[in-house]
Amino acid sequence: MQLFDWIVLIVTLLFIVGYGSWKTKGSKNVEDFILGNNETPWYTVGLSVMATQASAITFLSTPGQAYHDGMGFVQFYFGLPIAMIVICVTFIPLYHKNKVFTAYEFLEKRFDVKTRSLAAILFLVQRGLGTGLTIYAPAIILSALLGWNLTVMNIIIGVMVIIYTFSGGTKAVNVTQKQQMFVIISGMFITFFLILHYLPNDMTFTSAMHIAGANDKMNIVDFSFDPEEKYTFWSGITGGFFLALSYFGTDQSQVGRYLSGKSVKESQMGLIMNGLLKVPMQFFILLTGVMVFVFFQFNPVPLNFNPNNKIVIEKSAFKEEYHALEKKLDKLSEDKKVINLLYIDQLNQDYDNPILRKELVALSNKEKDLRDKAKEIISKADSNSETNDKDYVFFHFILHYLPKGLIGLLLAVIISAAMSSTASGLNALASTTAIDIYKRNVKGEKSEKHFLMATKFFTLFWGVVAILFACVGTLFENLIQLVNIIGSIFYGTVLGIFLVGFYLKRVQAKPMFYSAIISQVTIFIIYYFMIYIYPSDQEKLGYLWLNFIGANLTVALSLILQFLFFKGNPDSDNVILE
Repeated sequence: MQLFDWIVLIVTLLFIVGYGSWKTKGSKNVEDFILGNNETPWYTVGLSVMATQASAITFLSTPGQAYHDGMGFVQFYFGLPIAMIVICVTFIPLYHKNKVFTAYEFLEKRFDVKTRSLAAILFLVQRGLGTGLTIYAPAIILSALLGWNLTVMNIIIGVMVIIYTFSGGTKAVNVTQKQQMFVIISGMFITFFLILHYLPNDMTFTSAMHIAGANDKMNIVDFSFDPEEKYTFWSGITGGFFLALSYFGTDQSQVGRYLSGKSVKESQMGLIMNGLLKVPMQFFILLTGVMVFVFFQFNPVPLNFNPNNKIVIEKSAFKEEYHALEKKLDKLSEDKKVINLLYIDQLNQDYDNPILRKELVALSNKEKDLRDKAKEIISKADSNSETNDKDYVFFHFILHYLPKGLIGLLLAVIISAAMSSTASGLNALASTTAIDIYKRNVKGEKSEKHFLMATKFFTLFWGVVAILFACVGTLFENLIQLVNIIGSIFYGTVLGIFLVGFYLKRVQAKPMFYSAIISQVTIFIIYYFMIYIYPSDQEKLGYLWLNFIGANLTVALSLILQFLFFKGNPDSDNVILE
C-alpha cells in the first residue's frame, strides 16, 4: 500500500459515506425512512438489488472458488432469472396492492399475527448472522493480508455503514449503492484486463481458455443427478431457484429495495434488470478467478495463500518440512511455466497437443498434492489454523501484482461491497424489528415521529449487533458458501409460508403456523445429519436442496394439516386474495 493507494481508498469511501448522508438526511416519517416515499426509479432499484447481493464475500470468495474448483459455481445462479419472473408476476403486485412496509406485514393480513411474527423472527435470525458476516468477511482478510487489527477493521466498516443508514434509511442505501456498484464494476473490469495484459506476450485470450480447460476449470455445466454434488444444473435450477425466490421475494433486505420503487412497473423493471445481469456478472467474476489461475501458471505461487499460516509455520517445529515443500513447489512452478509456454506455442500453430495437455494435468495434480501436504503440516503446527485459503487467492494477486492506485481502488471495491450489503441488511433488520415486532406489540397510541425514531434506534442496535458478531466470528471453509448455507437453512420454510399465502387460498392460519414450525425443525435435523457432521466435499446432500425441501415440505404439511385437523374451522377470511 503506497500513499496514492491510501488516498484512493480513503477518498472513495469518505465520498460514499458523506454523499449518502448529505443527499438523504432529514426523513420526515416512517414511510420516508423505510420506503423512500416510493420515489426510486427502476434503474436504481435494479442496481440496489444487485449491490445488496454482491457483498464483499462475492468479490473475495468467488474468484478463489473458481481458482480452485473452476466455473461450476455459476450453476448456483441458473434458477435466479426464473425466480425474478415469478416475483414480478405474483409477489410485487400483491405487496404494492396491500401497501406493506415489510414482506411479513402481508402475512398477518393473509394469516395471523403469529405467522407474521414467526416469519419475521426467522428472518431476523438468519439476516442478523448474514449481516455480521458481510462485515467480518472482508475484515478478516484485510487484517490478515495488510496486518491491520481485525476488531478495528470490523468497527470501521460497521460504523461507516451505520452513519448513512441511520441518517437516511432506504434512500441512503439506494443512493450509495449506485456509487458502490460503479466502483465495484469499474474495479473488476480494470483488474480483469490487467490480468490478460500480464500474461505472456504471445498468449491470446483463447490460449488462456485452453490452459484453463486443460486443468478442468471450464466445466461450466454438470448434468449429474448426484445429490452429494453441491453444484449441478439440477440443483441450480431447483434449489437455486427456491433460494433466489426466497431471498428476492421474502427477505426484507431485498424486498425493501423494490418496495421503494415509484410503481409496480418500476419495481418489476428493476428486478428484471437484475435477472438479466446477475448470471453474466457472476460468470465474469468466476472467469476473473480462472484468469488468476492461468496467470499463476507463469508466476510464483505460495504454498498456501493465507499469510497467517506462514507465520504459524515459521514459529513451529515443522518449519523445515514446510520449506522443503516450498522448494518442490518452486521447481514445479518452473516446470509448469515451461510446459505451458510449449503448449501455447503449439496452440499458436493450431495444434492442441494431447501429450502436453496430459503433462499439464499431471503437474496440476502434483501441485494439489503438495498443497494438501502443506495443509496437513499447518494443522499439525496449529490445530486451530484455517488451512483452506480460497478466500485469500484473489487478494494475494491484488496486493502483489496490481500497480499503485489500483490496489487502493480494489480495496475500495471490497469495502464498498461490504458496506452496500451491510447497509441493506441493517435497513431491513431495523424495518422488520420496528414494524413487525415493536409496532405490532407496543401499547397505546404512538406518533409517526416515535416510530421513525424507533426505526433509527433499531438501525443503530442491529449495527452494533452485527459488529459484535463480526468480532467473534470464525472463518468457514469458504465465506460465500457459509452465507448461502445460513440462508438455505431458513429460506425454504419462509418461502413455503409465502407460497401458501399467495397461491393456496383455502389454507388457514393455524395449519400454516404449525406446518412452518415442523418444517423448520425438520430442516435443522436434515442439515445436521446430512451436511454438518460430514467433512467438506463428503456431505450426503448439497445444501442448495434445503431450500427445495423446506419450501415444499411447508406447503405439503399445510395442506395435510388443513385437510386433517382444520377443515371447516375457518380462522382466516383470505380477503387479501379475493
